[in-house]
Amino acid sequence: MANINLLPWREERREELKKEFLTLLAAVVIGAVALLFLADRTYNYWVDSQTSRNQYLQRNIDSLNKEVAEISELESKKEQLLDRMKIIQALQGNRPIIVRVFDELVRTVPDGVYYRNLTREKNMVKIEGTAESNNRVSSLMRKLDASDWFSNPNLIGVKANEAFGDQGNDFNLSVQITLPADALEKENK
Repeated sequence: MANINLLPWREERREELKKEFLTLLAAVVIGAVALLFLADRTYNYWVDSQTSRNQYLQRNIDSLNKEVAEISELESKKEQLLDRMKIIQALQGNRPIIVRVFDELVRTVPDGVYYRNLTREKNMVKIEGTAESNNRVSSLMRKLDASDWFSNPNLIGVKANEAFGDQGNDFNLSVQITLPADALEKENK
């Protein structure tokens, strides 16, 4: 019988399987590297895309913040103008009232009473004057109380003044300014 040596065939087969394994291993490594490269490129694209969207949004947010700042500045200017308008309207509305107050002060002065000094603080008028008698001061206070433009007359002090006779007096009193109902209606219109 002939001698058949099977060793070289097995070695060749082993070498062939080893080559296939190395080829497959190289293909898998190349494929894995390609997949990693592709995944890296894809993630970088997504990150770049998201970054550009974020920058776009940030630019729009910045422009909107500027517009909001301008709007708030305009609103503050508007409030200032409205406050000025209210002050001007109040001054224009009160202009005829002060004339009426002075007119009413003149109408309520009885004979024998003389004003020396009038001082106004908000809605309060302080009157310093001289009267020929206590009855004249009382008459003044009654007239002020009966007036539509004044209320709550309050006598602060009385001091004798003999320059105006035996009963002559210097007096200090305060009275509140009140607007009559028809004046309030005109002011509210």
